[in-house]
Amino acid sequence: MDQISQILFLVSDSLLIPDIIVLLVLFVRALLLVGSFYNQYITKYKNERQLRPILQSLTPESVVELHKVLPKKDNSLFVKYLRKILEHPADDAYTDYMITNFENEAEKDVVTSKLLAKVGPVLGLIGTLIAMSPALTGLSQGDISKMASNMQVVFATTVVGLVVSLVGLITLQLKQRWYAKEVNQLDYITRTYNQQLIEK
Repeated sequence: MDQISQILFLVSDSLLIPDIIVLLVLFVRALLLVGSFYNQYITKYKNERQLRPILQSLTPESVVELHKVLPKKDNSLFVKYLRKILEHPADDAYTDYMITNFENEAEKDVVTSKLLAKVGPVLGLIGTLIAMSPALTGLSQGDISKMASNMQVVFATTVVGLVVSLVGLITLQLKQRWYAKEVNQLDYITRTYNQQLIEK
């Protein structure tokens, strides 16, 4: 039994360095996500301010005006798919297909946020539990300096894991809300646009 316990201890102890490395990589990824999220927010705000007046009074005839005020470049997923829909002749099957593609790409965009939100706390907890063992050993042996250095690792892995998770969770919630609203807007625009078929 002692040999099995020793093997388990060696295995878990060997995972500490990889766990810390992965946590640091995720922390850097979280910082990059914050930057890209801020850029998305600014772009979304500008696009919405530009398109809102037309969307509030949209008719089959004013869809042409909507196409004219779109940004020249596809600066967001919403603008990219809206442009594709408006440049194609009114067609229910095509617009449904494009909205489904939009939802799939939106899901890909939130994958990183989901990963950070779920994996961050797990890796933080793993690092905490692994470092806690030698800290308790140092305490039992009266080696305060050993215990203190290991407790630093315990707290550091916990904090970094929680920060990574927080970034993932906040960006995930906001992005899901944005994309749900944009799917609704695309559906509204395409229904209005496709009324031309009925009128003809």
